[in-house]
Amino acid sequence: MVLLDIEGTTTPVSFVTEVLFPFARERLEDFLATLPPEERDPLVRALGTERQAEPPEARAPAWCGATPDEARASALAYSHWLMDRDRKSTTLKSFQGRIWKEGYASGALKGALYDDVLPALKRWTASERRLAIFSSGSVQAQRLLFAHSTAGDLTGFLSAYFDTTTGPKREPDSYRKIARALACPPDDALFLSDVEAELEAAAGAGLRTALCVRRETEADTPRGSGPPIIRSFDDLE
Repeated sequence: MVLLDIEGTTTPVSFVTEVLFPFARERLEDFLATLPPEERDPLVRALGTERQAEPPEARAPAWCGATPDEARASALAYSHWLMDRDRKSTTLKSFQGRIWKEGYASGALKGALYDDVLPALKRWTASERRLAIFSSGSVQAQRLLFAHSTAGDLTGFLSAYFDTTTGPKREPDSYRKIARALACPPDDALFLSDVEAELEAAAGAGLRTALCVRRETEADTPRGSGPPIIRSFDDLE
């Protein structure tokens, strides 16, 4: 089994930071204004609960929910605050995922992939390896990216998707849960990521690992001992 990260592994970091995130941010206000109340209000309340859990020293925007309009404005301000800090908010991911869904459906978005991804997926599938994704982006966002990618619909190659609802990517137990969910012995699984701390967690759960170093992340390549380094999926059978 091959378990893949997305950002910096299958997909350029710049696509996420310079395309997906701005796309959602620019449309969030209109999205909140036009979403039916029965769909919007539970999400806004969930975001308000996240805001109330912020410690005072975080200096998050004040939250006012006295009226629906005030709650919506508070949700927008807090969402922008979360985005500015690249915080992994489950509710924010839900907003973003729904906005991206509209973008992919309209053709305004295409999921960017490195050129070696499709040949590798074909090669691994031909050798009867099971392929899965583990990314901090929501499962919905993962499916959308691979369904509407620059290489076409690649979802047929992928058997499972996991996000941080499974657990943090830097905790070994998350990888144990994934191995159990896929009925795969940990030492039969290979996890590919561009983040060494994630690979350390996966190795702690018994998975084999390799550090994926793309040209855009070359400057951040560790220079000491650690997992094997690959610069292309072509380096793997």
